[in-house]
Amino acid sequence: MTGHRIVVLRALGLGDLLTAVPALRALRRGTPGARVTLAAPAGLGPLARSTGAVDDVVPADGLAPLPPLGPVGTAVNLHGRGPESHRVLAALPPRRLLAFACAGAGHADGPAWDPDEHEVARWCRLVSSYGFAADPGDLDLPAPAGPSPAPGAVVVHPGAAFPARRWPADRFAAVAAALRDGGERVVVTGGPGETALARRVVDLAGLPVEADLSGRTRLTELAALVAGARLVVCGDTGVAHLATAYRTPSVLLFGPTPPARWGPPARDEHLVLWAGRRGDPHGSEPCPGLLEISADDAVAAAGRALTRTR
Repeated sequence: MTGHRIVVLRALGLGDLLTAVPALRALRRGTPGARVTLAAPAGLGPLARSTGAVDDVVPADGLAPLPPLGPVGTAVNLHGRGPESHRVLAALPPRRLLAFACAGAGHADGPAWDPDEHEVARWCRLVSSYGFAADPGDLDLPAPAGPSPAPGAVVVHPGAAFPARRWPADRFAAVAAALRDGGERVVVTGGPGETALARRVVDLAGLPVEADLSGRTRLTELAALVAGARLVVCGDTGVAHLATAYRTPSVLLFGPTPPARWGPPARDEHLVLWAGRRGDPHGSEPCPGLLEISADDAVAAAGRALTRTR
């Protein structure tokens, strides 16, 4: 298929990219010689290319129209169930669209959408239905080329995209302090919009100011940090998926979305805490189920994870 261009839409966040890696690799294996272009946020480019499944990234933001890309042989919707995302790709236009069936977009081909499916399994099932054999366990990424900003540290990441998924700062601080008191080097991370939250965790835990790495790590540096960490403690975020990709031991706090939808594979490295209560993942307040997880619960899980590591 030399000269064939495949355009894949996944214009979402870090965790969304990483859960789509097995499907992307299946497309790569099934179309040797084709050029695979991923439509995704520009900042995800280096990580996307490190999967070995993507040749280039065209900057894309959500459901905004894509720029002209020349002849497109196949378009693949790994973004959603349509109709809006289907129409973004249909506008290219491709010779063939691989997507979930959607009457609203006039796309009768493809399997039916399952709202309770795990995110990794969903996209593997989609591409497999079109003849691209996908392995849901194919999540690993190669070690980053650059050095870690804090090799061997415990990484505490208190942020999350929505308040419903944000465990309280004082509980993250209690975990960080307990790990520090146990002899671990602890660092706190966060994106540019999470610096105040990270600083609060650092201050409450009594960590040194240099433990605050929030707003100071580009994605490639964050990846190297997680890959070289002793342990990651975070909620249902992209950082959790980085820990999965690098097989870094992790304690993951879930709520309101169950781990059966977005959690890590069943591996010894990853310990999931979930109270079993669902809620609105886009809510403006922490999910009650998430609040049922205590700091003591997380400290105990961290101790188990570190014992396994040793």
